[in-house]
Amino acid sequence: MVTRVPEVLLRHRIRIEPYLADTAYGPTHGHAVEAVPALVDPSPRMARAPDGREFTTAATFIAAPDFDCPLGSRIPLPDGRTAIATTVARHTAPGLPVPACTEVTTE
Repeated sequence: MVTRVPEVLLRHRIRIEPYLADTAYGPTHGHAVEAVPALVDPSPRMARAPDGREFTTAATFIAAPDFDCPLGSRIPLPDGRTAIATTVARHTAPGLPVPACTEVTTE
């Protein structure tokens, strides 16, 4: 049985503007998904992008395990900054009593 991260722990509500594609005018984003429950950690830390480069995070957050956040999505943070989703990791531990979640790192 996979348990989910408890909703009560997802204290923030964020908005996601999902990345759609690159165009001649730059990246395009879809309609905003409002009030996504998440737990936001605004602490900067070093992380590695899928292409191997290192960067300092703007924020990291966790959300429900079925949360869909394409890389490149825009995320207005609770403190007013806008960040871009750089890594997305789905954490599950089948058979163990730990909560499953999706972790998104932004820059």
